[in-house]
Amino acid sequence: MNKNWVVVVALVGALIVPAVARAHEHDKTVMGTVSSIDGKNLMVKTADGKSVMVMMDAKTKITKGKTKLEASVLKVGDRVVASGPEDKEMIMAETVKVGAPSAPAKTAKK
Repeated sequence: MNKNWVVVVALVGALIVPAVARAHEHDKTVMGTVSSIDGKNLMVKTADGKSVMVMMDAKTKITKGKTKLEASVLKVGDRVVASGPEDKEMIMAETVKVGAPSAPAKTAKK
């Protein structure tokens, strides 16, 4: 009887692991600069010039370093890294990490 219990536990484990792995297969991370803000939605312009909508909700964890932030402090020009499930080229952010704003380009002296 003990041997049957081990087989059942092994089968249940084999079925659960792929389901957990699939739960995050549509997660995406986007890095860029906030180009516009509409409520809790951010448009993030990536280094390659693409714009990606990042949607936030009450569950989105927003941080700068180890400090937790409210969505209301985000502003155009902030550099962000947002991660979460992707759907129709939009990200439902689970996390948004805020970095230092990008430095203005230096102009050459003539």
